[in-house]
Amino acid sequence: MVPDLDRDLPRRAFLRAAVAVGGAGALAACQERTDGDAVPAGDPEAKPARQHAWRDHVPRDDSGNSLLPEHQVLLYVDFDGDGPPGEDARATLETALSTLDRAYEWSADGLLHTVAYSPAYFDRFERGLPSSVELPEPRALSAFEDPTFDTQDAVVHLASDRADVVLAADEALTGDRGAVNGESVDARLTDVATVDSRRTGFVGAGLPADRQDAAGIPDSNPVPEASPLFMGFKAGFVGNQATEDRVTIEEGPFAGGTTKVIANLRQRLDDWYGEQDYDERVAELFSPAHAEAGLVEGVGANLGDDSGIDRFLDDIEGRAREAGRVGHAQKAARANRDDDGNVRLLRRHFESTDDIGSDQAVASLHFPSLQRRVSEFERVREAMNGADIAAATPAVRQRVNNGILEYIFVRRRGNFLVPPRRHRALPTPRPDD
Repeated sequence: MVPDLDRDLPRRAFLRAAVAVGGAGALAACQERTDGDAVPAGDPEAKPARQHAWRDHVPRDDSGNSLLPEHQVLLYVDFDGDGPPGEDARATLETALSTLDRAYEWSADGLLHTVAYSPAYFDRFERGLPSSVELPEPRALSAFEDPTFDTQDAVVHLASDRADVVLAADEALTGDRGAVNGESVDARLTDVATVDSRRTGFVGAGLPADRQDAAGIPDSNPVPEASPLFMGFKAGFVGNQATEDRVTIEEGPFAGGTTKVIANLRQRLDDWYGEQDYDERVAELFSPAHAEAGLVEGVGANLGDDSGIDRFLDDIEGRAREAGRVGHAQKAARANRDDDGNVRLLRRHFESTDDIGSDQAVASLHFPSLQRRVSEFERVREAMNGADIAAATPAVRQRVNNGILEYIFVRRRGNFLVPPRRHRALPTPRPDD
């Protein structure tokens, strides 16, 4: 649960809070603050074949880095009944999703949305997924984590720069709203499913600073206004991200889709800001060489479209012994390149102050990662653990001096298949048969 809306909040903080609260009342209050600005309507024929095709439909900064939509909602759902869903349920869900297609332009000014399915969903069927899709059950990926696994049937992801849009889309899928942006609502997600968990978040310069009055962040309000994330630095440089082509499944009935791992990480940043100075934070997030050479300024906007981490991937153990620590980006990048040097993972993470099952605001990170195969994500996570570096470097321990592991704690993780748009509504494991 989250607290009631405080109407005295500044506009930006109020809109973020409205998304977290959700419901018809929050939507009405949000629309009052947005002055009824027009939202571009959608053209279903103009929607890309890939649900995960966002890159060409969001703004970019001066360096060409994607600026993800500021307001985001995750709806984890279980479909009604046991066994394979029927054609009526499939048609109902497609009608509900098509309403959003008509109501909103596929853009950050309108609405970006995906629906993805878990291994538990595909267990409803006698036949398994084809070999072209790798979708294992979620599992612990380090010796020091014990996450709760998200095994709901599916997750619906809504994203927009407009708080009123994500709220209205949420209400169209799960509430009593009769129309959305001028389009009649004739079917709802909740006609065929139950929402098990609703989670929200935000990303973008200024938003984390507005919401840093949360457990896990010092009372000194250290998050810079220019930072899009709680840890005080930019992320998602386009040169360090996989392309949408690279994460797209190329063969089989789900060609044009991708796999999606979503983790939720609690952040405890008192020591991050209280014990580490700026250079030490740079060293632990990027690499010690970044700090020594003064490569990062402020939140890292000066890095342009590439963090430059590939320059510091040789002899990481030797560099760690010399510096007494190792960088997070350094470790992960070792496994995040294929044989041709292309980045494997496309990360679309965003912050949150939701705390599932609590009424306290808690700093956390929702971490959706897209990749062709879930094993690619798992290899990168193993490299991020840095167990080999800790074994060879006395100053580096399981968490301490080991990137940012001292400050993040995995609470939840789920694995999902994002089908291509043509199979987005309750697909069978072999939809082309």
